[in-house]
Amino acid sequence: MKQLESRKELLLAGEADWALGEALAFGSLLLDGHDVRMAGQDSRRGTFSHRHAALIDYRTGENYVPLENIERFLGPDQGSKTVGRFMLYDSLLSEYAALGFEYGYSTIRKDALVIWEAQFGDFANGGQIVIDQFLAAAHDKWDQSSGLVMLLPHGYEGQGPEHSSGRLERFLQSCAGENMAVMNLTNSAQYFHMLRAQPKRSKPRPVILFSPKSLLRAKTSRVPIDELVNGSFVPVLDDPSMSNVDTGPGYDAEQVKRIILCSGKVAFDAIARRDQLMSLNSKSDLGVVVRVEQLYPWPVDDLRRIFMKYKNAAEVVWLQEEPENQGSWTFVHSQLHDLLGESFRLRPVSRVAAGSPATGSAAMHALEQADLLYRAVEWKVQDAQALRMH
Repeated sequence: MKQLESRKELLLAGEADWALGEALAFGSLLLDGHDVRMAGQDSRRGTFSHRHAALIDYRTGENYVPLENIERFLGPDQGSKTVGRFMLYDSLLSEYAALGFEYGYSTIRKDALVIWEAQFGDFANGGQIVIDQFLAAAHDKWDQSSGLVMLLPHGYEGQGPEHSSGRLERFLQSCAGENMAVMNLTNSAQYFHMLRAQPKRSKPRPVILFSPKSLLRAKTSRVPIDELVNGSFVPVLDDPSMSNVDTGPGYDAEQVKRIILCSGKVAFDAIARRDQLMSLNSKSDLGVVVRVEQLYPWPVDDLRRIFMKYKNAAEVVWLQEEPENQGSWTFVHSQLHDLLGESFRLRPVSRVAAGSPATGSAAMHALEQADLLYRAVEWKVQDAQALRMH
């Protein structure tokens, strides 16, 4: 009850967090006449207790799903409106079976929003055959289209090698010919617009969304309701502080010398560290942090506009939480080289290459995270020279 009351307070305050943005996307699609279907190991509650789309009477065991009863809330002028059906299931712990079924459903019901959600993104490897045989290749092989959305909770919070990585690199390796979209979104408006667009596409394609964990309740993922009502999806998000010089890094676009590109929650870690250091020395140039929300199809035009805006920058950093041989670096570095040419120096910042997607030690995770932020935000050319001499 406390969480539902907090959601109501947030809405009355004119904001939406991740869970509320999702609920509003589902509800508005239902009112548009689209069915919404979601299945996953813990999807009714949400693995991280954020969704609560099904309510259970602890005395009787009776289930109540508010979005299944959305027609009750129609106004008198909407009484004859056709409302979509909401289907929400906790599936068995067999990714291969559950993902395969939802994929098949999505090929028939192209006007419905169909979602399969992993409990953690790491668990998608149990459905790898379905991903390789169907999601990535079915359009080329059989001209079979699907609008399935895969939600893969992804992000490095020190939870260990089975609860950190949805294996972003594997999906990017399978991308070609705009056969699917791969996204790592960071606020509720982006999520809202992506979900609403999916069943309305004239040419359906799967969306692989690396959904957040710690960002689910973070203030940084909240947006004003107006961004849902009047906004749209944006493939690349500029540094939010640059729009407000008074609270931002303290310099304008022409003064920027470093552009830190990243995808996902690590952007907010970098922004927080940058702002902390700027508060100690306001004249330091510690760069801008730009979020690449859509990794494929690669947003060439959006990134080109960013680089033109910060035309005096000398260095572009690709920051990622994953090891260097994983994550998006193996995909984006050639894309960035083609785009940057000789105009910028390109430097990756990541964890060291590893066979495991993450360390199992919380202490080591914290050390690695601090090192990432140092090398992305504070690293100077003289630091590199000193390290070589050492």
